[in-house]
Amino acid sequence: MQFIADLHIHSRYSRATSRDMDIPAIAGAARVKGIKLVATGDFTHPEYMKSLKQHLKPTGAGLFTYEDTYFILNVELNGIYSAGGRLRRIHNMVFVPNFETADKLTAWLDGYGKLASDGRPTLSLSSYDLLAKLLEIDPRAFLVPAHIWTPWFSLYGSNSGFDSIEECFGDLSKEIFAVETGLSSDPPMNWRLSALDNRTLISNSDAHSPGRLGREANVFDCDLAYDAIRDVLKTRDRKRFLHTIEFFPEEGKYHFDGHRTCGISFAPTQSLVNDNLCPGCGRRLTIGVLHRVEQLADRKPEEVPADVIPYKHVVPLEEIIGEALGVGRDTGQVHKQYESMVASLGSEFEILLNSSIPDIEKSSNDRIALGIDRMRRGEVQATAGYDGVFGVIQVLPGAPPTPAARDAEPGTQMGLFG
Repeated sequence: MQFIADLHIHSRYSRATSRDMDIPAIAGAARVKGIKLVATGDFTHPEYMKSLKQHLKPTGAGLFTYEDTYFILNVELNGIYSAGGRLRRIHNMVFVPNFETADKLTAWLDGYGKLASDGRPTLSLSSYDLLAKLLEIDPRAFLVPAHIWTPWFSLYGSNSGFDSIEECFGDLSKEIFAVETGLSSDPPMNWRLSALDNRTLISNSDAHSPGRLGREANVFDCDLAYDAIRDVLKTRDRKRFLHTIEFFPEEGKYHFDGHRTCGISFAPTQSLVNDNLCPGCGRRLTIGVLHRVEQLADRKPEEVPADVIPYKHVVPLEEIIGEALGVGRDTGQVHKQYESMVASLGSEFEILLNSSIPDIEKSSNDRIALGIDRMRRGEVQATAGYDGVFGVIQVLPGAPPTPAARDAEPGTQMGLFG
């Protein structure tokens, strides 16, 4: 069965997250987007776990359903610990097949941090110790390092990460069979590291509000079952993992280096000329994803390893509509057009990936149809994000950037997290 999966989101109980992020709203947004499987996120939070047990029905195959949307039990954990003489801040996603395993892990984690304070709890716990205990509790559980290039909280992060998976996970490195690339990188950037050749690259939204589901996602063709999905990720099976759906990486908020306060955005070569210092205030720049990839890469950009999973770049439909209409994405005018198109053509991903351009034009207008056509061709103009500021992707030639405020999701505050 072919389906789209978004395997990283957050609930209303996470910091800087919309109060609308509960199971009914998440399922409703997934349906509109065309997403069949969603991670629950945040299962270690006691109040959210009560909600999960109330709303979700087990399928008997390690997944759960709410109405016609499938869910997989998942949580992102923020580990802050010392290793190798440095302070590390690493976000890891944990996936489990049942409530029993989730409850056992939660009970153990309760000794390392305040689980009720945040749906993505901060724990005094190393990534190695977390993985070791997880596999002890349930060998079917698995861990995926989250948004691996984000400067502040990730495996390869420039400010608090490691230079290799082995440095982080030691003799358990072989248990890391998938990594999440994050919004500020795409597969070709990750292909530059031969260390990732035997790991499956996945892409997810990290959504903090319903409308941001599916910013990135994965397209599978397998059984809707926990073990099938785990096996696809472990074997990097191209017949069952069809492709990822990606941001243009420049749109991510850490693609370039920079200093938000001074409005400084630099490509890596510019940063090196300036000794990685802000020319405005003299403070150290936040070294972004592109620069960090360059530091660790052992391949040239044009080199492509064998048997990679394909990918497709997209721009969220609301952003395309907003640019075509000359207004921000979170306006009533955009929402009305979005709802009309979905009602006429199907889900958002059906429109972005599959609907014919003439049909799109009939259901909207020629500028929106042109924008989607140019997106599919990769004919976009990109202004890269930096130091927590989202980038801008323009799909229409000569159009000024729309006044969309995308430093944070609706109902949230801007933070330093992935």
